[in-house]
Amino acid sequence: MRPDFDLVVIGAGPGGYVAAIRAAQLGLRVACVEKERALGGTCLNVGCIPSKALLDSSELYAQARGGLAVHGVGVGEPVLDLGVMMARKDTVVRGLTQGVAGLFRKHGIEAITGTARLAAAGRVSVGGRTLEGARVLVATGSEPTPLEALPFDGERIVSSTEALALPRVPGRLLVIGAGAVGLELGSVWRRLGAEVTVVEFLDRIVPTMDRAMGERLRRALERQGVRFRLSTAAVGAERIAGGVRVRLRAGDAVDVEEADVVLVAVGRRPYAEGLGARELGVAFDERGRIVVDERFETSVRGVFAIGDVIAGPMLAHKASEEGVAAVELMAGGAGHVDYDVVPSVVYTAPELASVGLGEEAARERGHTVAVGTFPFRANGRARCLGEADGLAKVVADARTDRVLGIHVLGPRASELIAEAVLALELGASAEDLGRTVHAHPTLAEAIKEAALAVAGRAIHV
Repeated sequence: MRPDFDLVVIGAGPGGYVAAIRAAQLGLRVACVEKERALGGTCLNVGCIPSKALLDSSELYAQARGGLAVHGVGVGEPVLDLGVMMARKDTVVRGLTQGVAGLFRKHGIEAITGTARLAAAGRVSVGGRTLEGARVLVATGSEPTPLEALPFDGERIVSSTEALALPRVPGRLLVIGAGAVGLELGSVWRRLGAEVTVVEFLDRIVPTMDRAMGERLRRALERQGVRFRLSTAAVGAERIAGGVRVRLRAGDAVDVEEADVVLVAVGRRPYAEGLGARELGVAFDERGRIVVDERFETSVRGVFAIGDVIAGPMLAHKASEEGVAAVELMAGGAGHVDYDVVPSVVYTAPELASVGLGEEAARERGHTVAVGTFPFRANGRARCLGEADGLAKVVADARTDRVLGIHVLGPRASELIAEAVLALELGASAEDLGRTVHAHPTLAEAIKEAALAVAGRAIHV
């Protein structure tokens, strides 16, 4: 008997919904199950999109408070209407999630609201309904990792979800974790008036990125008033009148920080429990991630997995690429994800974007490294924007000149990194990149100049 669907996707985040759409384009009959009423998963609803909406709004507020006079624009003291700012964020989110629903209708994908459970290979239970599918794709994403010493209460000790919808600007915000989420949300509330302290267990911020670039970002954020406590662990907390008292340990010394709100942003963990996967025999690794092969198939034939529930960086664009690759392989085509060229971005001001190897990582892999850098203060477009903080950095193999990594700290770094990804994807040399014509004046010229600097040939510095 023919199953109801060729593919049942569990989860409608950027991995699941993209996989569903690509499968429908390839002629498969697709159903997508999502436990929340709105499609889009964490990214669209309580992650990437709402955080960027608040980052943009808060940056405009910060500019109005002190960044416009130099342009000859005089304004009175700006008034923050947090309710309007939050409503705008919600409108952006709603429009995009409705857009995904429209794409499902366009491609004939059946969207099913409910909590899915793997009843058997090829069978998914949702409420009282059983979906029969030739294949099942698990794309259930991840959830914020809690700290035993600081359990979430949703009010004073919050995850990123609640930090995107605080009812008022906290007087003091303590952020536990100096990764992208902690720095971005810390930046939002700092711009809106909070005193922000970031606590990090390691001796550096954004530990997965180039160390020198991370240090530059830290100094830039400190100039904006963000305070950092590195090599420090949060070991306990207690509620006090109007806030939280957190015990911190740095080496053998223990002291306390008091805050109105504590944001715990120490990472995310796969959201795969309660799915029935373990009971079905799906293999997991020691970190609770589903194990898949090169075709994204699990240890149970016909059950596949992508995104945050499998190994690799927990990034929306990584999940989307895996979704496309997985269904193209299912359909008999070719599909591949090059994990060495997955970009990472921290959307602070300045932004930090990175792809490939950092300088330290390249040396650790045995490369003889040549590095070229170019400061944005020497870039005409950055000077016109009044955003000249930061630099572009190209890491190349000194023997072959092949680009190993590109790192950008500065304005619009999140957009500039696409050129860098393409360069690595195509195996470009630093000379290839340096000889590529860039429009003038543009921010992208900083990457060209950094590539020229690998051989000591930068023009404008």
